[in-house]
Amino acid sequence: MKTIAKVCSVTIIALICLALFAKYWFLSGDNISPPKLPGITENGTVLHQGHERQWLSYVPASQTDKPQLLLFFRGSGADGAMARSGTYYRFDLLAEQHGFIVVYPTGFEKNWNGCRKAASTSANLQQIDDVGFVRKLITEMSTRYGIDEQGVFVAGMSNGGHMVYRLAYEAPELVTGAAAIMANLPTDANSECKPEAQPVPMMILTGTADPINPYNGGEVTVYGESRGTVKSAFNSARYWAELNDHSGKGNNKVWPKSQSADETSVESLHWAEPDKFPVTLLTVHGGGHTFPNLLYSAPRILGTTSHELDAAEVIWAFFSEL
Repeated sequence: MKTIAKVCSVTIIALICLALFAKYWFLSGDNISPPKLPGITENGTVLHQGHERQWLSYVPASQTDKPQLLLFFRGSGADGAMARSGTYYRFDLLAEQHGFIVVYPTGFEKNWNGCRKAASTSANLQQIDDVGFVRKLITEMSTRYGIDEQGVFVAGMSNGGHMVYRLAYEAPELVTGAAAIMANLPTDANSECKPEAQPVPMMILTGTADPINPYNGGEVTVYGESRGTVKSAFNSARYWAELNDHSGKGNNKVWPKSQSADETSVESLHWAEPDKFPVTLLTVHGGGHTFPNLLYSAPRILGTTSHELDAAEVIWAFFSEL
């Protein structure tokens, strides 16, 4: 009996150790401290619909006269600080290099009211007017920092990418350029947005091995909860290409490998014609529901983090050419 008890104890300890290792393996990711930059960070609020909505900004020391503005929207469960750290502070570094201001707004109860009917977050259920919030936020940034309101760019990841789509759909006059990361357009049956059907420069960056946002379209599931169906990445990009009146299949390019040991590779499809807004689909083959960058990795449960490109740099380069 003592032998059996000993074996059981050892087995239980081994299982506990295995479970702890699995938790570490799948849930741990790289965390970094904010870089030492000469600019300043500020926190503020905007009152909208009776709610105090929060934002976090990085204002570079190199700020230009009438600086351009980049709004970055993070996914579900993230506030402005998490949006900033979740992009590994790359937009802050780029802001310092190029003189624009970057603002990380926080969603209502840390979620954005995107276009998906099936989303059951409080922002969707309460029909929070996030477009109105963004309008007020841009006005606040204009008053506070003297931004160029004709140079407002929006980028977002996951649920934040769906907020980008809502802005491009319903308030294209606010958007100088847009980028959606790890987010495909909802299918028509799952969309509650009312598109203005106006052309917008659009970049879509997504991974083929994303466990949440299906690259080829289908059902989006977050922690076992369905958020309805989305189009494929290609059909999402083609929607914006057709809206921008592009003809043809676009220019396809396979990017050369920059890191031989990396598990991912990059391919782009780009529509560009004179006097028309550009549209780009950037496909990360083997990439997960993560923010591509050159050094750091997100938790493995989200899939592989690509180190073949710097997403922030690629997005700002796209915006800079508009």
